[in-house]
This record gives sequence, C-alpha cells and structure tokens, in this order.
Amino acid sequence: MSTSFVYRSPLIYDAVMLALYGRHAFARCRVVADLIPAGASILELCCGPGTLYHRHMRGRGVQYTGLDINPPFISRLKAMGATGRVWDLQRDTPLPEADYVIMQASLYHFLPDPAPVVDRMLAAAGRRVIVAEPIRNLSDSRVPILASLARRQTDPGTGAQARRFNEATLDAFFARYAPRVERSFLIPGGREKVYVLAA
Repeated sequence: MSTSFVYRSPLIYDAVMLALYGRHAFARCRVVADLIPAGASILELCCGPGTLYHRHMRGRGVQYTGLDINPPFISRLKAMGATGRVWDLQRDTPLPEADYVIMQASLYHFLPDPAPVVDRMLAAAGRRVIVAEPIRNLSDSRVPILASLARRQTDPGTGAQARRFNEATLDAFFARYAPRVERSFLIPGGREKVYVLAA
C-alpha cells in the first residue's frame, strides 16, 4: 500500500501533527474525550496511531475499537492494548456498533460527498456521532509551494485528496443533519470544528 510520507509511521505522523498544531496539537483529542463518559463503547474511524485512546481514554473503562486503513497504525494501537482493525471506509461494509462513533480530521478524505460515511456512522452509533474536522488548512495557503506540499501529503493509502473543508462548507454539509445536530463548536486555536450528532 502506497502512502504519503506523513502516514509512513506513527512516529512521523505524531511529529507532523505537533509541528502543524503546536501547543494545540492535542486539543482536539482532549475536547473529544471530554464528550465521552467513562465506561462507554467507542468506535473511532480513521483512528491513526491511536492518540485519542493512548492519551485520553485508556484507563477510563471504555471499550475502544479503532479502524484505519494503515496497518502500522493498527499495530501500534493493538500494542497499547486496544482493539484495532485494518478497515477501508471506501467500501460499504456496515460498521461495528458502539455508543460513540468518532472521526477526527479525516472527513475530507471522502469529499466530494462524505454523506454515505456519516450515514454509516449514525447507523452504528447507539448514542452519539462526533466529527472533528479541520477548517483551516495548509492546502489553502497563499504560499503556493506550501499549499502544493500539503495537498500531496494526504494519501493514507486510498489516494491523495486535494479538497478540504472550510467552516462555511463544513457547516453547509452538516446542515442536512440539522435535526440530529446537538451542538457544534471550534476547538482551542480555531483550526478545527466539532459536530456532535444524536444517533
């Protein structure tokens, strides 16, 4: 499986996230973790190297399962004692059920229409769906070389994705789920927006 440099190893991925987000690097995971009660079952899609579990959910009595297309990420997650499965979300396979179904910083991989993925998340969730998505991206930089480099580093193994959300397009997408949206808010630093949907 060919991937962008960022996705070659958990160590590289973590280092790039720290460089991009600085002091707010783990704010998203902290905010998402605060939305989940102890003892809940959690399904995290595109879980990456398991940062949410490792930093915030381990030791809280949760039943955590992470799905990702990247085998090294899943290996790391399993080494931490969590359940992980290599999973291609581009396929229509129904998702395992859990109280909370989460996706962080990955919805853009399913543009131009991520609705089928969100619909499958809602079908699998017993209580809530939580989506945290970047709305300010380096791929939109006014520095052409920086924007180009950012666009090329988005292939987790399914192909690069040049498109991204901004706040207006993310809000427009979730407008179709308005009856289910319980709240939406920006994380510290304002680079990402969180949507919480009732199952």
